[in-house]
Amino acid sequence: MDKKRLIVGISGASGAPVAVSLLKALRQMPDIETHLVITESGRRTITEETGLAVQQVYSLADVIYDEKDTGAGPASGTFRTMGMIVVPCSMKTAAGIHSGYTDNLLLRAADVTLKERRKLVLVPRECPLSPVHLRNLYELALYGAVILPPVLAFYNHPESIEDTVKTVVGKILDCFDLPYQDFKRWE
Repeated sequence: MDKKRLIVGISGASGAPVAVSLLKALRQMPDIETHLVITESGRRTITEETGLAVQQVYSLADVIYDEKDTGAGPASGTFRTMGMIVVPCSMKTAAGIHSGYTDNLLLRAADVTLKERRKLVLVPRECPLSPVHLRNLYELALYGAVILPPVLAFYNHPESIEDTVKTVVGKILDCFDLPYQDFKRWE
């Protein structure tokens, strides 16, 4: 059986622990092949928020790309994927996707995902949101993107930050109908 490709983009907003937890969950799915693009700001945020070296995060993915390589597979619509997740998604990245400004591989891959009508899940991390942010996210939703902010949930009685992160990861994976045993659902 061929593995299904899923692109994960990490940009430079707070929320790197969610991206790491997502990659760890995907690593446990033998039929999923993760393709990872991390921006320069994303690499810095990983180091600051997780205490991990970027190489440790790279080791969680099956294939990694340099963000400057706009000729890599994910830059083409003929590169078949399930879709793409941008987690966290900075407002700069959201604006770039919104406007079609594809000056790096993460933005180009997201652009291709939208144009090919594949699932694009954006996990925006900004607070508060300005009218510009809201407009960009709203219009991205109209274009077909799923806007999935990492919102806290309390129905599952989280006991740690890790519990809240798992809830967000579960919601992301639900968008692709992928099972996640650590996700506590409403009963």
